[in-house]
Amino acid sequence: MAFGLGLLNGLRYTLSRVLKTYAGDFRHLGRRYDAKEFARRQSVRGDGIITVQYPEEKLAVPENFRYIPFLVYEPALDENGKPKIDPATGKQVIGIERCTACGICAKVCPPQCIWIVRATTPEGKPKPKPAEFYIDIDVCMNCGYCAEFCPFDAIKMDHDYELANYERHVSHIYDMPTLLKSTTYYAKIHPLDWEQEEAARKAKEAAKAKK
Repeated sequence: MAFGLGLLNGLRYTLSRVLKTYAGDFRHLGRRYDAKEFARRQSVRGDGIITVQYPEEKLAVPENFRYIPFLVYEPALDENGKPKIDPATGKQVIGIERCTACGICAKVCPPQCIWIVRATTPEGKPKPKPAEFYIDIDVCMNCGYCAEFCPFDAIKMDHDYELANYERHVSHIYDMPTLLKSTTYYAKIHPLDWEQEEAARKAKEAAKAKK
């Protein structure tokens, strides 16, 4: 008898949540749920249930969300100190590529999905710059070790998770043109990390200037 009452009580609770959902939908008729409302509805204090209508509706990912790594470059600046835009592509012109091809990211990568070819001078001497840089995004486990151990803040974790397509043997091997993204982009998706890194960089430069 007790088992039957428990089952009925569970069904009653589920039905009440469903009915409260429709009441909430009427309150938000004609507009989408924002992240704050979604978090409230999904919490223990929420009423009803909610489904984000993906892909039409998307919730912003947290700053520390990590997916495929990307290489950071500092854009070239014009006379006004603003990033130059390539009129042909509409993208920022690459100024300085932070990566020095030291290979630490490839060494610490658990699934070994990073390949780097160091650039050389015409005389054959190595240069602190990659000639080629590849990441197999199907092998990458999104652990973030490459970004954590990079001594030059040259590789960071991206927020772009919509990477599926109908071909994997070529398009899922990301090369340098695909991986390179500007510091402007990095500051946009990781604002707190960018602020801390810039503060540390300026403090280091100030200490160096005093010497």
